[in-house]
Amino acid sequence: MSAAVSFQTLLESFFTQRLMRQRRASPHTISSYRDSFRLLLHFARAQLGTPPSQLAFEQIDAPLISAFLNEMEHGRGITARSRNLRLTAIRSFFRYAAFEAPSCAAQIQRVLAIPSQRFTRTQVGFLTRPEVQALLAAPDTHTWSGRRDHAMLLVAIQCGLRLSELTGMRRDTVILGTGAHIRVLGKGRKERAIPLTKRTVAALKAWLRDIPDRDDAIVFPSARGAHLSSDGVQYILAKHVAVAAKSCSSLQRRRITPHMLRHTSAMELLQAGMDRSVIALWLGHESVETTQIYLDADLAMKEKALAKTAPPEGKPGRFRPDDRLMAFLKAL
Repeated sequence: MSAAVSFQTLLESFFTQRLMRQRRASPHTISSYRDSFRLLLHFARAQLGTPPSQLAFEQIDAPLISAFLNEMEHGRGITARSRNLRLTAIRSFFRYAAFEAPSCAAQIQRVLAIPSQRFTRTQVGFLTRPEVQALLAAPDTHTWSGRRDHAMLLVAIQCGLRLSELTGMRRDTVILGTGAHIRVLGKGRKERAIPLTKRTVAALKAWLRDIPDRDDAIVFPSARGAHLSSDGVQYILAKHVAVAAKSCSSLQRRRITPHMLRHTSAMELLQAGMDRSVIALWLGHESVETTQIYLDADLAMKEKALAKTAPPEGKPGRFRPDDRLMAFLKAL
């Protein structure tokens, strides 16, 4: 690697040139990648005793990165999915480094060869209609925060927004006249419009009177007028779930996340008979195949399909034990 290019210079240009200027990555992607490298550099400093700004590119090798990922998974207890997200950020940087530092090609290839962790893909969780009604009734609409929370939860459930899309909503993206809708800039900087129901329009009209009348005003701000953080939204949701659980016992046994509200929106569209392609456009999915997860999770739809089929003819036979060798192979 050329002495004129340091690890610090390369990492800074990756963020400023590659992500921000060339790819025009979303703020959510940039912050996710930033956090991954902050964790990696803290780990590297603890392992190597070298300040991040003085690290050589050659020191960030495959063994160090593998040790970092193992520490994240086993030391901090993150999930395999979160581990893979950290690895995705690192791979993206090293693919960029392959063009900027070709003399380190062998080191870069070894890092890119680190495998992702396989994990069990569980079915998506979603709220039933009684649970939705109980959750929407939980905020105290006589208070400023209660009106904000009610409108925010209603928009999240009806529109199926990602968390970053919900917290990033501005007043000029909310259209409440004829053809009421909201404009959303989602993943990949793809803009989409989502129509609003009469109930959501009424809630937003009432709530918008409580925030500044400026185009750039945040629709769902914190008490200080800033963007709500991910932890802040999770806290708000957990608080109202605890209240809703008093009238809806099924919520007592569940951990509800903001993303589950997005899944709830998708499931309601699916159960209403919407085509998968429409749901994909509604949610801002890159591919219609992504929407397949909601078909997998809809047990009621499967039960309806089962009811339309004829049961196979047959009768139970007498049990005959397998050959011992075959039984051994079957048990593996």
